[in-house]
Amino acid sequence: MIELTLLLGLPAAGAIALAFWGARRDAPEINAAFSLGTCAAACALTLRVIGHGPQLLWREQFFIDPFNVFLVALTAFVGLTTSLFSRPYMRVEVIHGRVTPGRLRLYHSMYQLFMLTMLAALTTNNMGLLWVAMEGATLSTVLLVTLYRTPQSLEAGWKYFILCGVGIAQALFGTILLYFAAEKVLGAQGVTALLWTHLDAVKSQLEPAVLALAFVFLLVGYGTKVGLAPLHSWLPDAHAEGPTPISAVLSGLLLNVALYAVVRCKVLVEGSLHSALPARMLMAFGLLSVVLASFLLFRQRDIKRLFAYSSIEHMGLATFAFGLSGPVATFAALLHMTVHSLTKSAIFFTVGHAAQKAGSQIMDDIRGLLTLSPTVGWGLLLGSLAILGLPPFGVFASEFLILTTAMREQPWSIPILLVALGVAFAAIFARVQPMVFGETRARRLPHAPALLPVFAHLAIVLVLGLYIPPYLAEWYRAAAHLIGGH
Repeated sequence: MIELTLLLGLPAAGAIALAFWGARRDAPEINAAFSLGTCAAACALTLRVIGHGPQLLWREQFFIDPFNVFLVALTAFVGLTTSLFSRPYMRVEVIHGRVTPGRLRLYHSMYQLFMLTMLAALTTNNMGLLWVAMEGATLSTVLLVTLYRTPQSLEAGWKYFILCGVGIAQALFGTILLYFAAEKVLGAQGVTALLWTHLDAVKSQLEPAVLALAFVFLLVGYGTKVGLAPLHSWLPDAHAEGPTPISAVLSGLLLNVALYAVVRCKVLVEGSLHSALPARMLMAFGLLSVVLASFLLFRQRDIKRLFAYSSIEHMGLATFAFGLSGPVATFAALLHMTVHSLTKSAIFFTVGHAAQKAGSQIMDDIRGLLTLSPTVGWGLLLGSLAILGLPPFGVFASEFLILTTAMREQPWSIPILLVALGVAFAAIFARVQPMVFGETRARRLPHAPALLPVFAHLAIVLVLGLYIPPYLAEWYRAAAHLIGGH
């Protein structure tokens, strides 16, 4: 199928091409061109699934349905806008001497390799290949996090590699247990026994005790990549020390893909156990993440670490919503994944330009953005208001749906969630306000910032808060039906 071939082939070709030409003057444009082609292929694949239903491709090794195709489209779109943002950003980094031509080549090639692993993880039907793709994402992003080769970035890269390596090893053991349970039912079919569609068809026949144990390892393994507490400590360091475009795709894409893997596993295990154990585990990890991240926000002095902890909070909220189960909660979780991805990547775009202007990521050094660069200042202010859940932005709509569903299904959780969200609001607003309105202490940049991606993302989030188009709402409902079986 040509759409899937292009979707995976273009970033693969881009990684190879930019490994040779990634240091050229026009390398940022080549990177953006490959990302544009990938986004076009994702749109074509989406239209095919909308028109013809779920697709099984390449000897059933790849499976596209309403759940993963919307994440494919989102991933490709954010990948494109981030590549556009990185054009002036990385050129400024080269001028300031933070990136050499060799490292620029590494950055561009690994960026395309990262996109390939994310899209492969989303589209594969094979749970083993899903694990391989997630491990590939870890290896490519380790090289990106350590791009500056400072002691702090090397420490952050090693921390990321070790913690996520341990986590992904847990996920491997969970995948082996899944195969062990599947072989009893499906027979010795080799890797075919790990095909998600085959497992889903016989999930009620799989051994419950083995599946329950497998889910513990899979949740811990992939949950480490989601950044769920207490497995989150790699995430703030990786965001703070890596290039800002990588912070944007880590928050906007990698966390979503890892949570997608957890939800795919949850569907299988719930069908085998016929109990609420997986849902309770997701609620527990999600709630812990929301509370812990919210209170840690007050301790942050680095702007990228601040919004990294905000990512932990919001992914915890989405995880909690998937744990609530039911069509409304699942709809809300999918909507929250979408608006968080768009909003947080837009925030990191503005944060990157603000840090370059100030010459520092320390929030006390960033002041007067509205005076020096009104578009950067407004972008940071609007993005912060959006991520804090103020109406009429889409984050408000998804959080409202999650809270009202929790009020009906798990009323005990409401006081905890409201206190955590209130603390997060106070922490972020108190930090952002002086950065936007304070006295100017910054320098002008040699290249104009790329702000079109910022306002494009925020415009979509605003629209989703006011009106969800019928085809998009139906898309979410179909995905919620697949996940929840309602």
